[in-house]
Amino acid sequence: MVESIARVRHIRVTPQKARRVVDLIRGKQAAEALAILKFAPQSASEPIAKLVASAMANARVKADASNSYLDEQDLIISKAYVDEGATLKRFRPRAQGRAFKILKRTSHITVVLATPDELVATTGSTQRRSNSSKAGKK
Repeated sequence: MVESIARVRHIRVTPQKARRVVDLIRGKQAAEALAILKFAPQSASEPIAKLVASAMANARVKADASNSYLDEQDLIISKAYVDEGATLKRFRPRAQGRAFKILKRTSHITVVLATPDELVATTGSTQRRSNSSKAGKK
């Protein structure tokens, strides 16, 4: 019934390291994901925890605007993904006047929270589309 999105862009965490953390929480309840992120040793877990908290707040605001009931225990992380952002290019001086390139990578992280009935509605429609496309190929 309620779906909320939160994004953070140009965060100074490499996408590979951020994906390790995002994979831990995908499909979990939002409150459980916050508990996992609180104790995760990776440095990317702190900004991702803030992002999940922001998505929960967005869901609360969206539910209040539509005058619908929202239990925060029902929120599930339906989608969570990390895209590559802009890369900062730096140079490190080396021997005999050479320079080595250092790539400081950034990430765009997106978290989508949904209530279970919303989750069933979205996954059911994608399954129907994939089945109909298979039927057309035969």
